[in-house]
Amino acid sequence: MLTQVADGVLVHQSELLLNNTVVVQGGAGVLLIDAGIRGDEMICLANDLRELGQPVAAGFSTHPDWDHVLWHAQLGDVPRYGTARCAAVMRDLLANADWKTRVHEGLPPEIAEETPLDLFGLITGLPGETTHVPWDGPRVRVIEHPAHSPGHAALLIEEHGVLVAGDMLSDVFVPMLDDVNGTNDPIEEYLVGLRRLEDAADDVDAVIPGHGSVGRADQVMARIDLDRAYVRALRDGDVVDDPRIGPSAKPGWEWVSDIHAGQLRRFARKN
Repeated sequence: MLTQVADGVLVHQSELLLNNTVVVQGGAGVLLIDAGIRGDEMICLANDLRELGQPVAAGFSTHPDWDHVLWHAQLGDVPRYGTARCAAVMRDLLANADWKTRVHEGLPPEIAEETPLDLFGLITGLPGETTHVPWDGPRVRVIEHPAHSPGHAALLIEEHGVLVAGDMLSDVFVPMLDDVNGTNDPIEEYLVGLRRLEDAADDVDAVIPGHGSVGRADQVMARIDLDRAYVRALRDGDVVDDPRIGPSAKPGWEWVSDIHAGQLRRFARKN
């Protein structure tokens, strides 16, 4: 089911992980951001768009995590963009003869057989100087940053004031910090990413996270501040007080506390 977030911007949410697929309406079709995770959900999305008379004109993956680089044939054979680094990560993975086995092993078991991999990760990298998604529709600014995952980008749908945040600013997931073979500083990278989102926040009336509920204008800075407080607490070894973990967590999402516990151990060792 498609839900309108702003004029010309709709969201289709997956059931299992509350993944948000964003639909931006344009002159010759729609821009589809992070297409979804289960085959039947993507078919449902394709049918909904068909009923609206809105073919898919282009796709965009905010980052190279498995649940953001999926696609279905019924969505069409169209350009699927991402940052150059996102595309490079996908090329490196797909160059392995056993890539499908690797990806399949990382899927949640309850949807592993329902997640189509035939069109997985076929991303066209945008040149580094690209500032906007190349498509016939509203201007969509690319805000690349190093937080959470290599090649991560948020998208700002400028004329509608909607920030598509990728895997940040969620009300169900705490920030998840990525170590790239132990060669990066994931905490500083996350703080850089939050600063770049904050720089765009004045123009934002709604934020759509990769997972969870849409935040309205008065919640955008609150979500940035909450993510920043969590990351700084990990860095400084402070007690983490966060509504996404512990007794106040969303019902059914108590397992996010396990993600937090793992990060707490990891950064305690580093500190």
